Amino acid sequence: MEKLKDFSQIVAQAARGELVFPTSVNAALRLQLALADPECEMDEVIRKVLGEPLLAARTVALANAAVFNRGGMPVTSVRAAVQRIGYRNLYTMAAAMVVRQFGARLHDPRLRAQADQLWRHTAHVAALAHVIGRRLSETDPDTALFAGIVHEAGGFYLLSRADEMPGLLDDPAGWMGAAQEIISREMMKKLCIPEPVSQAIVSLRGATLMPPPRGLRDTLLIAKRLAPIASPFAPEQHNPSLAGFIDDNALLDQILLESAAEAASMSAALLV
Repeated sequence: MEKLKDFSQIVAQAARGELVFPTSVNAALRLQLALADPECEMDEVIRKVLGEPLLAARTVALANAAVFNRGGMPVTSVRAAVQRIGYRNLYTMAAAMVVRQFGARLHDPRLRAQADQLWRHTAHVAALAHVIGRRLSETDPDTALFAGIVHEAGGFYLLSRADEMPGLLDDPAGWMGAAQEIISREMMKKLCIPEPVSQAIVSLRGATLMPPPRGLRDTLLIAKRLAPIASPFAPEQHNPSLAGFIDDNALLDQILLESAAEAASMSAALLV
């Protein structure tokens, strides 16, 4: 009964737009918003990135991933990395930092393990979405990468709240459905996620695929199914339309084979 009361309180807060973020998340969010400012000069951007060592390391790692390092020449400075990947992908790296901060200070070992699994799932989905968007679904790959990074933000938020309310997520089925959608929608608003990206993420639950895949939602749907690590809160459900497209799809198999190294290097960069 107490767990149900706690969960109802979290959903009610979300419905009112009153999400409770840890201090570290708020700090990371402020940086993300600053980097999104079109008036922010390059030197100021570099200074802000250097002020966050993990963001700096991930930015350089992404710039050296195969998809951005076509010539095989590694970069070793933040300035060169930003110039190579561009501001949009730097913003994605800042968003990744925001999302990861939710699991950075979890005390419960079981919740920490779930947060680690959820981030690994997220990194694989983001990398696969980039490949699928570029090669298959006619979707801007940088947008697909960004959407993959933030698509499980609601799950990370619930993990942070569960650390304060033991047992909250013992029954994942208890917070699926409409409650999950409310929390996801409010997370998208809080993180200033563009409406087309937000809509694609929120519409994933219960979505079906009508081939050929087109758009961001279909891109994420396929990437989630193909990710080698599943979300700890989304046990695989039978989706005939998705299975029918993925199983024995020679074109998709060829794309994944040709892009395997690229996707692996990108997911590795996100996991730095």
